[in-house]
Amino acid sequence: MSHVAIIGAGPAGLMAADVVSATGSVRVTLYERMPTVGRKFLMAGRGGLNLTHGENLEAFLERYGTRAPVLRAAIEAFPPAAVQAWCERLGQPTFVGSSGRVFPKAMKTSPLLRAWLKLLGEREVELRTRHQWCGWDDAGHLVFDTPAGRKTVEADAVVLALGGASWPGLGSDGRWAPVLQQAGIAVAPLVPSNCGFAISWSRVMRERFEGEPLKRIAITHANETVRGEAILTADGIEGGAIYALSGSIRDAILSSGEAEITIDLRPDVRNEIIKRALESGPGKQSFSSFIRKAAQLSPVAIGLLQEHAHAASLPLVKMDPPALAALIKALPLRLTGVAPIARAISSAGGIAFDEVQPDFMLARRPGVFVAGEMLDWEAPTGGYLLQACFSTGAAAGKGVIDWLARSAEASSP
Repeated sequence: MSHVAIIGAGPAGLMAADVVSATGSVRVTLYERMPTVGRKFLMAGRGGLNLTHGENLEAFLERYGTRAPVLRAAIEAFPPAAVQAWCERLGQPTFVGSSGRVFPKAMKTSPLLRAWLKLLGEREVELRTRHQWCGWDDAGHLVFDTPAGRKTVEADAVVLALGGASWPGLGSDGRWAPVLQQAGIAVAPLVPSNCGFAISWSRVMRERFEGEPLKRIAITHANETVRGEAILTADGIEGGAIYALSGSIRDAILSSGEAEITIDLRPDVRNEIIKRALESGPGKQSFSSFIRKAAQLSPVAIGLLQEHAHAASLPLVKMDPPALAALIKALPLRLTGVAPIARAISSAGGIAFDEVQPDFMLARRPGVFVAGEMLDWEAPTGGYLLQACFSTGAAAGKGVIDWLARSAEASSP
């Protein structure tokens, strides 16, 4: 019986194990360097496990940007509807929220993960935790560091699903990258994705508004606009609308040292309407109270306007209604740094797709397949990250099955 080694017990590795073990004709061993499996998967469900998204497939694929063409076949073969059906089979029905995001009805990861591990156990998938993959020995065997010392493992096919480099304390630390580079495989540097950015706030801004949300805003960078929310941090800004633009913002900062975004503080109201509301003047009110009522702005939004005005040496009270309305509709913010990768939701970079065949096998390592965040792609939050991990894990698993069948056919008399 053929032996398949799957290294990494996150969503991609578990899905590969699911697909391969379903054949019932191979022995599958799942290796994980942490004491327990799916730690980052569990973390993803702390605020509600967003498995995938319910939008039409073409719009869905656009979320992967330039990597959509190389991910298309895998996602089409295991699309969002298949993820929902798979959950149902595990006894975890799903629902589509008002935003189109898909969640298990239990909302948490733990019931789904327990059901998944139970299924894999029933299929006799062996689990080996505390196994740190170190590469290959001269004979091509897998090498692991374990509590019992260094071990070698022989496998007929391998799936590498070791994750990216965000939240390293949960298991994905990117230590696999030098191993593959030494084997001659091109790996793009791992960088933060879905991350926050640094802003040099004034002391007043930082002390008064740290942790305050900016709701119902629109953020623009590089001619792309995203509606949503953001949160001010002590040293910058983060949140859903920022995460959706994080790739282009990050690249701009890494290239030139800074990036400028603009925030529309009232995206649902036209500039002309705001301007007319401001023309009445404050009367006996304080100017802050006047702006808050006339433009319907939150205190943190007014704080941002004042921060900008102070830096420009032009007090808000001296701005005429057209200029103030324009600032409310397009407030510039200068971002000067990228949050550390350890604090990012996900990472970009990884194994170049030029190194990977359509079945997700490494061209330089026949019989070795890759899946999940090890590959060089990124996507926003909203279900797109997990979907691509599930889909590439399923594709790698199918690739293993086909590879073993071809190998058996080639070796038969």
